[in-house]
Amino acid sequence: MTRSHMVIFTRTYDLLTWLLPHCERFPRAQRFVVTKRLQDAALDFQERIIEANALPVGPVRLERLQTADGDLGKLKLYLRLAFRWGWLTEQQYEFVSEQVAEIGKLLGGWMKQTKRA
Repeated sequence: MTRSHMVIFTRTYDLLTWLLPHCERFPRAQRFVVTKRLQDAALDFQERIIEANALPVGPVRLERLQTADGDLGKLKLYLRLAFRWGWLTEQQYEFVSEQVAEIGKLLGGWMKQTKRA
């Protein structure tokens, strides 16, 4: 595993440790709908990259990384909704969006490297 792969795990962990407590402040009525889906997307992303890392380089790893990319896309959607509905301040949204963008770049590099191998 290259250093850039290790960074994605650290950044994702940091994202989760920031995001999950913030979700507790979202409206109670949405906790089992949008909030749960947001949390699931974030946790599913973490699980997919862990699973991908455990696989040998090849098409199965690439498939797992592509699934992780889909989870990241869902996470972006739910974060945009949370901001739109006022559950996140502008500063919080900027912060988390930067984190997600960096993770997306790291994931894209990992996918590109996996395709070449």
